[in-house]
Amino acid sequence: MIDEKPEIENKTVPQEQLQREVDYARAQRVLKSMLENGLISLSEFNKITALNRQSFSPALAQIMP
Repeated sequence: MIDEKPEIENKTVPQEQLQREVDYARAQRVLKSMLENGLISLSEFNKITALNRQSFSPALAQIMP
């Protein structure tokens, strides 16, 4: 009997995608800080988050709350 191991596909993420992920995360940290400091409302936070997801197109946004 041959011990077969499933092939693991090695995928690399393009540099541009990594940069979009970092930029999105950074923008969201600033936005969250603004919300926590009362500079924007929750409604504004949600609207800007949606715009950030469109602008940065982060791949991980699909699994983020």
